[in-house]
Amino acid sequence: MVMKTVLVLTLLASLTPAPASRADLALEVLSSRPDQVTGGDALIRVRGASRVLRNGEDVTALFERTGNGLTGLVDGLVVGENTVTATSGPHRRSLRIRNHPIEGPVFSGAHQYPFLCKTERSGLGPPVADNQDGQGMRVEGGWSRDCFAPVVTDRLYRSTDGTYKPMPEQGHPADLATTTLLDGRTVDFVVRRERGVINRFLYSIAMIENGWNQRAIYRFDGGVAIGHDQGTLGGGALDPYGLGKGYAVLHSSGTRTSTHYNLILGGETALMVKERFVERHGTPLYTVGVGASGGAIQQYVYGQNYGDRVIDAAIPQYSYPDMVTQTIHVGDCELLERYMDHHPRWARWDDRTALIGMNASDTVVNPLTGRPGSDECVNGWRGLTPLTMNPLWTSNNDPEWQRMDPPGVKDTVQWTHWDDLRKVYGVDERGYARSTWDNVGVQYGLEALAGGVITPEEFLDLNAEVGSWKEAADMVQEGCPFVRTACPADLDPWSARNANLSGDPAPRRTGDPEAIRSVRRSGLVFGGDLDLPVIDWRHYLEERLDMHNAHQSFASRKRMLDHDGRAGNQVIWFTDARPDGPMFDQTPEALQVIDAWMANIRKYPARGVVGNKPPQAVDRCFATDGTEIAAGPHVWDGVLDRRSPGPCTQRFPLYGTSRTVAGGPIEGGVYKCRLQPVERAVAKGLYGSWDPTPDQRARLKQIFPTGVCDY
Repeated sequence: MVMKTVLVLTLLASLTPAPASRADLALEVLSSRPDQVTGGDALIRVRGASRVLRNGEDVTALFERTGNGLTGLVDGLVVGENTVTATSGPHRRSLRIRNHPIEGPVFSGAHQYPFLCKTERSGLGPPVADNQDGQGMRVEGGWSRDCFAPVVTDRLYRSTDGTYKPMPEQGHPADLATTTLLDGRTVDFVVRRERGVINRFLYSIAMIENGWNQRAIYRFDGGVAIGHDQGTLGGGALDPYGLGKGYAVLHSSGTRTSTHYNLILGGETALMVKERFVERHGTPLYTVGVGASGGAIQQYVYGQNYGDRVIDAAIPQYSYPDMVTQTIHVGDCELLERYMDHHPRWARWDDRTALIGMNASDTVVNPLTGRPGSDECVNGWRGLTPLTMNPLWTSNNDPEWQRMDPPGVKDTVQWTHWDDLRKVYGVDERGYARSTWDNVGVQYGLEALAGGVITPEEFLDLNAEVGSWKEAADMVQEGCPFVRTACPADLDPWSARNANLSGDPAPRRTGDPEAIRSVRRSGLVFGGDLDLPVIDWRHYLEERLDMHNAHQSFASRKRMLDHDGRAGNQVIWFTDARPDGPMFDQTPEALQVIDAWMANIRKYPARGVVGNKPPQAVDRCFATDGTEIAAGPHVWDGVLDRRSPGPCTQRFPLYGTSRTVAGGPIEGGVYKCRLQPVERAVAKGLYGSWDPTPDQRARLKQIFPTGVCDY
C-alpha cells in the first residue's frame, strides 16, 4: 500500500500544472455533450487543475497530460446526475454530467416494442435475457426485449482475393494483402474490429492495426424499412478503401435506413457510436460521412440537427434532402400509374413523364410485365406507398419473429412510416398514427396542359379520376405482387383496394394539420441549415429509371439557399453511368478533396468553410471513366436560375416529380399547398393559353371545390 501511494503521488506531481486561479480552471467533455453522456463513462479534458473529483471521489489517476491540459476517461458514472470537479489549491470548478444507459434512450423517447433481435445472425451470440415476463425474444434464462450482447473484438485480414478472413494469432497468411496508407506507407492489411450493441442497435468500429491516420469515416447506409428491428451491419462497416487508407470506420445498424427511418433515433445512435469511438481512441482530426440514398439523407439531417458533433464533413451519394418529404410525391405514383394503365392515351411509356415528372422509357424493361416499357414510378418506387401507408402490410418476415413472445406480437404492429414515428406525428382518435399525405388542390399534369402536351379534356379527366388514399384504419391487406401467395390471381400493383377512387370526382385526401406541424419542427425535414463541407456526388442514373433521381441534389441546394441565401459549402458532382455500363467511383477523389478542405479549415479557421475550399471543391461533372467534363461555378447554370444551361446541365438533363409538374417548386417539401379560387388561377394565366369555357370552369370547380394549389 505504501508503494502504491508513492507511485500515485509521483504521477500526480508529474501531471500537476502551475497553480491557477479559478478563472483558469476549465473542464469539458470531449466525447459528447455533458447532458448526453452514455454508458457510464466520458472522455474529459481539464485545464489548470491539480486534482479531479468524480462525485466527490478523487479520480486524478485516470488522467494524463495531453497538450495544455489533462485528459482522462472517467468511468463509474451513475445513471442520472453526476458532478466532475477540478481543483487547484483553494480554487474549484465543477461540471454537471448527465449519464444515460448504454441501451438508451437519450432524447429519442421511450423504446419501441416489439423489437426484433439479430445479434446471433450478426455473430455476437444470443441476446442477453433482460426479463422473465415472456416479453421479447426467447433466450436461455428468459427473454430479451432490448437485444443487448457483450462487446466482441477480433482481428481480420484482407485477403488477396478481396475478402476478409479471421487473422490467426500466430503466423503470416500467404494471402495477406498489403495496403498503402494516406501517408504513403505500405503495411499489412490487418484490421482490428470492435462490435457490440449501443442504443439497442449493433455497432462496429474498425481500423487498420498499424497505421490509423487520425481520421474517421462514418458509413451510413440506405434502404427503406419501418422499424421494430435491430437490423444487421452492412458491408460498409469494413469499407476496404477507407480502412486501406488508414481511416477508422464507424458504423451501426441503427444508422441504416434499411432498419428504420426514425432519424431522431438514428441521430441519437450516431452520437452514441461517435462517443464510444472518441472515448476509446480520442478525438480524430475530423469525421467524414459517407453513404448513399438514406445514408445521404442522414448526413444532411444530422449535419443540420447536430452541427459537427457526428460528422465534420459529408459525402452524400445519390442524395435526397430528407425522406419524410419524399412521401409527398411518392404517394402519387400508384394513383397516377393506375390511371394511366387504364387509359390507352398513356400506352406509350415515354409520354408518362408529363404526369409523373420523372423519367419514362419505351425500351427499359418493366419488372412487373417483363416487357419493354416502364418509368421511374414503376422501376424505382412501386411498393413504397403500401410500405409507407398500409398498417397491415410489411416486407419484414424474418425467421426471428418465430422466437418472439407473446405469440402473435408481430401482428400487433401498425406497419406504417407514420406509426414508426408516432411520437412525432401523433395518434388520431381511432388509435392510428396521423398522416401528412395530402393532395387537395393538386392539379396533376398542369405543366403538360400549359405546354400543350395534354388537352383540357385529358387534364380534367385525370384530375377527376386520380383519387387519393384511404385512412390507415380503413385499409385492407395488399394483393399481388406485394403478398406473393396472392399471385397471380389477385393482381393489384396499384394498391387500388386501398385508394379512394369512387365518385365523380374521386375524393382527395387532407393531410392531418397536427402531423404536418409536428414533423416540420421535429428535425426530420431538411430545412437547409448546414455549415459543413459537402460533396454531393451521384451517378447519373436517369436512363436506368433509378429511384435516385438527379434533381434531388439541387433540391437540397435550393433549401440551403432558401434558408440563408448561401450554399457555397455544398458542391455537386455527377458522374455519367450509361445503362448497363461500368460505373466509375468518384468517392476516393471526394475523400481526397475533403481531406484538403479540412486541412485548410484547421490551418485557417477564421476563413470558415467556404473560405477554405480547395481548388477541386467546386461543382463538377465527369464522364463514365471518371475524367472531368467541366468544373466551376457555372457548370450547373440553368437549373436554379434563368441563365443559359451550363455544360453539365446540358450533358445531364434533369427530371422532376408529380408535384413539380403540377406547379410545385424544385425543392419540394410542400405538404399542403396554399389554395386559391379557380377563377383567380384562370385570371393569373395558370393554364397557359387555355381559357376554360363556362362548362369547363364549372367542371374545375367541381373537381376542386376548395380551390387549386397556389405555389
